[in-house]
Amino acid sequence: MTVKEVQLTAASTPVAVPGRHRRDLPPPTRGRAWDEVPRWQIYVPLGVYLLFTLIPFYWMLLFAFRPGGSTSLVPWPLTFEHFDKVWNERAFATFFQNSLLVGVASMLMTTVVALAGGYALARFDFRIKQGFLLALLCSQFIPGALMLVPLFQIFANLKMINSLGSVIIAETVFQLPLTMILISGFIKNVPMSLEEAAWVDGCGRFRAFCAVVLPLLRPGLIAVGSFAFVHSWNHFLFALMFLSDQDKQTIPVGLATLMGADSVDLGALAAGGVVAAVPVVIVFAFIQKWLVTGFSAGAVKG
Repeated sequence: MTVKEVQLTAASTPVAVPGRHRRDLPPPTRGRAWDEVPRWQIYVPLGVYLLFTLIPFYWMLLFAFRPGGSTSLVPWPLTFEHFDKVWNERAFATFFQNSLLVGVASMLMTTVVALAGGYALARFDFRIKQGFLLALLCSQFIPGALMLVPLFQIFANLKMINSLGSVIIAETVFQLPLTMILISGFIKNVPMSLEEAAWVDGCGRFRAFCAVVLPLLRPGLIAVGSFAFVHSWNHFLFALMFLSDQDKQTIPVGLATLMGADSVDLGALAAGGVVAAVPVVIVFAFIQKWLVTGFSAGAVKG
């Protein structure tokens, strides 16, 4: 091979350049990164959404703490006359106690029953499993108002009309399907190998569930239980239909009694709304970290 042929061969051979391999090239980017988005495009929509969210709450607080007959846009001087009126004259102390009893009882019953059903759906295979899941999902399309007449007849036969027990049972039944599906998803994310290791160590199924699975379900149970409590606390229809005595009514029904046919006491109604909202705000303030963890745990099957 002549010198000229060697030079031509060397010129046509590709030279490997360090750092230029295909795997070293940065992946192509699609669209703009979040760091390149102007801050006003993020904060302006969030600010508008926050404004529309907070204005109704501010309006409620304004009427609750503003003296009667005042037209000021600032609740000053502060007054608690509306709270005194609804708490003492309108028996909101009794309504609050009844709502707390209904909310806590329905939350506990819903969580315990859904925990047993969710475990069965997650760990056992049976012939009608898919049909049962489909029935649970379809039950969510049935409005509560459609079941008022049969429920009223059932509770009348059981002598439970005008009893808080009827409201607790109705709330529990209507919250069970969705709660059972959610808890089933949480249990599926707990590896079966953990339970099997407990069985090898001598634990029965129930003891292994209590010692191994149940502690891992705490975020999901807190999330599900909190929503069950809030739903029962705010629900109006069942308490209105099944309770007739004033000393048995709950806060939503008590708020409805503040609106007369000809006039509405806005100050008392706003104060009652604040009383009704305080427990819900406190609950979500203390469990917000568990809510994110709980629902993210059930979002992806492990």
